[in-house]
Amino acid sequence: MAKYIDMDNLKFILHEVLNVESLCELPRYKDFDKESFDLLLDSTKTYADNELFPVHREMDADPARYEDGKIIVHPMVGKLMTDAGANGTIGATFDYDDGGMQLPNTIYVANGHIASSANNHVTGYTGLTHGAAHLIVSFGEQVLKDTYVPNMLAGKWAGTMCLTEPQAGSSLSDITTSAKLNEDGSYDIKGQKIFISGGDHEYSENFIHLVMARMEGAPAGIKGVSLFVVPKLRIKDDGSLEANNVDTVGDFQKMGQRGYCTTHLAFGEKGSSKGWLVGPPNRGLACMFQMMNGARIDVGCTAASIATAAYHASLQYAKERPQGRRILSGGAKNIEAEQTTIINHPDVRRMLLLQKAITEGAVALIMQASLYHDLSVAGSEDERERYHDLLELLTPMVKTYPSEKGQESINNGLQIFGGYGFCTEFPLEQFYRDIRITSLYEGTTGIQSLDLLGRKVIMKNGATMKEFTKEIISVIKAADNYDELKPYALHLKNASKTLEETLMHLLQFAMSGNHERYIADANIFMELMSTVTIAWQWLKMATVAKTALVTGKTTYSTTFYEEKIHTMKFFFKYELTKISSLSETLKHPDTLTIAEENKAVFA
Repeated sequence: MAKYIDMDNLKFILHEVLNVESLCELPRYKDFDKESFDLLLDSTKTYADNELFPVHREMDADPARYEDGKIIVHPMVGKLMTDAGANGTIGATFDYDDGGMQLPNTIYVANGHIASSANNHVTGYTGLTHGAAHLIVSFGEQVLKDTYVPNMLAGKWAGTMCLTEPQAGSSLSDITTSAKLNEDGSYDIKGQKIFISGGDHEYSENFIHLVMARMEGAPAGIKGVSLFVVPKLRIKDDGSLEANNVDTVGDFQKMGQRGYCTTHLAFGEKGSSKGWLVGPPNRGLACMFQMMNGARIDVGCTAASIATAAYHASLQYAKERPQGRRILSGGAKNIEAEQTTIINHPDVRRMLLLQKAITEGAVALIMQASLYHDLSVAGSEDERERYHDLLELLTPMVKTYPSEKGQESINNGLQIFGGYGFCTEFPLEQFYRDIRITSLYEGTTGIQSLDLLGRKVIMKNGATMKEFTKEIISVIKAADNYDELKPYALHLKNASKTLEETLMHLLQFAMSGNHERYIADANIFMELMSTVTIAWQWLKMATVAKTALVTGKTTYSTTFYEEKIHTMKFFFKYELTKISSLSETLKHPDTLTIAEENKAVFA
């Protein structure tokens, strides 16, 4: 079987870089240990090998579709939902009292990374069900929890999030789906929702939609949006199910992730579509942010997973494909010599190292954010707020960096394959298509960048950014203990200063009231800050690797640890050096994209 993930790398990040087993010292996670974590990870890998990976390309060739009024998906979707319900995967992170096993989110996300690397078409079905059920548990009344959550965690019922509307797109303040109060306390929901991932198929008995809608008389804008549970089939007093007039009117045919259905739903057009309020009236977005933020991390994980699988396919091909001869001393190549495999060509090695640096750096960032989540939930009282804020700061980058740079990574992998990379005979063209949507899911790159620069870096008057800087400084200090790493510690220190100086330059526009100028190049700032953030992760990994080599306390081969240090050096040379030009762009005096200042353009 082709390799699609490096389990040693994942465990290195979890155990040696993050020391994830230290979570077991917290009361919430006391029933776990390193051995139980590894057992879960290895079990997921076995399942992925046997069930998920073999049908990955098959699901692309036989995509989800709308036929005769219903959504047709691959049978693997049904098997996964059943298996995930039976083994407790869907509700793994939930409290014991809510039917979960109180698994740390870090291990839950790591399991998702394994599964998504094997088959990125299926994990969204269980992931959305997990998120929807968690939202009901967090904000719903007890009757809603009792009615819906057990069957969702059992994999019998699926969950979705319904935000986007045809006329509103990502602007949730413009949604028009309405909610009219009934005498029995339910609401009649009427409107249309589009791009609903996992919104309908034949393998779930019911679909529990989390729907954003407006009550009658609600304030305009986002302050007037409420959240409702709207099942496809409502539950009668005797426990049987009846239609709730939630109609699937189509499925969007996508260029990638074709095995993951994306539906168009109509609520209340053929009769009453009943919903029940979740959380306070007009506070729907505040509640939904829990699911949205979790989904953003899931999307980042999916992107990193697709790029990871593509990297291993590229690496295998480069080791096997003979072509050309090496140019050795004097610039000559011996035409009489046997062809060399392309992995020996410097340009191919550069592209492979770029793939490795992007994918492993992205996975490290995702696991770092997941650890912050666990500490924000279960850490000591004085730690929870700090880690919650750090998680808030990282989330836009966790979603964006793997999605954007993952595309670049796979693009380089496709180049390694040459003409074959463009052909369906090899998997890179599918990975290239699959990953493209991740920069659109759950808020586009532009939206994530606006969130980072417009909200996250300035929250609490910059206090969270200062805490983030402390995290970077601690890694710089640790790396400074080794002569080999000192130049890179200094490089990261200077890069952190560049980030700070650039942000301070931009903030002067916000402070003077010129907010559009402040956020005009938010995408560029996202790239700059994400690059520094990944450099932080790589220096941390290299420092851990160097410590293992020096002390002799190695779990893996010497080569494994040397590769970490080498890849860190590659990232610092080829990627971190780019922030100078990014900073220059952000500080450039010309304002070329603001409409009022450039009226002649696009006239």
